Amino acid sequence: VQLQASGGGLVQPGGSLRLSCATSGFILDYYAIGWFRQAPGKERDPVGCISLGDGTTNYADSVKGRFTIFRDNAKNTVYLQMNSLKPEDTAVYFCALDPDVRGYSRLASGIYDHLEYWGKGTQVTVSS
Repeated sequence: VQLQASGGGLVQPGGSLRLSCATSGFILDYYAIGWFRQAPGKERDPVGCISLGDGTTNYADSVKGRFTIFRDNAKNTVYLQMNSLKPEDTAVYFCALDPDVRGYSRLASGIYDHLEYWGKGTQVTVSS
């Protein structure tokens, strides 16, 4: 299993970016994918997650109403649409796979220390 996050860049406050998490390998539709971010000098924090089966999503309070996660199972890709970006959204963004039927409930509960499949991050910088 491999994951690759892409789509980061420099954007002005209030702008938008769409990140992609391309997956390859044996991915089942009862797995879940989470998005995380890590700002300089800070710990990696969850942004949100999605069930690959029914598309149910969950978000951190800091991004609710601004970020949207959706998937295209035919393309084996999960997206993170980020709108109304703020300077405090600046971070390296990662996606990770929870390959378990409990995956979505674990990620939505903030449980992610067990995750083994991580993609390389993509830098998002929000600055004028």
